[in-house]
Amino acid sequence: MIDSSGFNEAWSEHHGFLLDVAYRLLGSYSDAEDIVQEAFSRLLRTDLDPIEDVRAWLVVVVSRLCLDQLRSARVRHESYIGPWFPEPLLQLEADSADPADVVTLDESVRMAMLIVLERMSPAERVVFVLHDIFEFPFEKVAEMVDRTPAACRQLASRARRRVKAEDANGRLKLDRVEQQRIVDAFIAATATGDVSKLLPLLDPSVIGWADVGGTLAAVRNPNVGPQKVGNGVMYFFGPASGSILERRNINGEPGIVVYRGGEVAAVIALTLKAGAITRVYVVADARKLEHVKRALRS
Repeated sequence: MIDSSGFNEAWSEHHGFLLDVAYRLLGSYSDAEDIVQEAFSRLLRTDLDPIEDVRAWLVVVVSRLCLDQLRSARVRHESYIGPWFPEPLLQLEADSADPADVVTLDESVRMAMLIVLERMSPAERVVFVLHDIFEFPFEKVAEMVDRTPAACRQLASRARRRVKAEDANGRLKLDRVEQQRIVDAFIAATATGDVSKLLPLLDPSVIGWADVGGTLAAVRNPNVGPQKVGNGVMYFFGPASGSILERRNINGEPGIVVYRGGEVAAVIALTLKAGAITRVYVVADARKLEHVKRALRS
């Protein structure tokens, strides 16, 4: 069994990296925490001496656990009413949390990117994340997912095509200054309660979706078009709803936290193309807002 000093060193050096991997693989911070905890529990019961690279050993364990969970989750998500969106992460101030417990928020965890990852098969997602995002060679990835390197190359190629298709639609491009400007304009327009103020911000093909926890049949299908999306935004987040909207950095990009009665009620992520909003993603499932609530309390 590993001694306490070796375990503590491994935790300090690798916990944050493993959270980065697991969150990108699962789209859930709470599930990522559980997976990483399980990986370290297994390390604690393992003889460290034969392990040449502790981090690589842990990545293998995390990847296989995530792959199993993705396969199980795929069945659950198919019966989920409405869209299943990732668990949003609020960007913390530099010194407000242990770095080992903070996911690195870059463009690979933007909401639009995570939603593309969710559409991949479990094997595609794991191979793409490990190879294209974390730059593990296919030979190493093959060991982690029990596939041949050639099979992993094919999986990565299919995953890349999905990402390129989304990128071609402009939804993966990020101009932070423009995003911040549009988010602020969205908040200001919504605060007026006048949908005509919001409509100029919306692309003619805009789609609005809400993840409310898979329980309401009313959100099974998205709102499509500026008028429907604008009316929906005003109904749920305008002044009459008692909502207060605040710009915050969510998953590495400017987004919106919605408060009602002083409590976090939802997170809104916007995607843009040519300065207009093409997607309005709303996460209102209380279970997926726990990390945001904890971050705001810290």
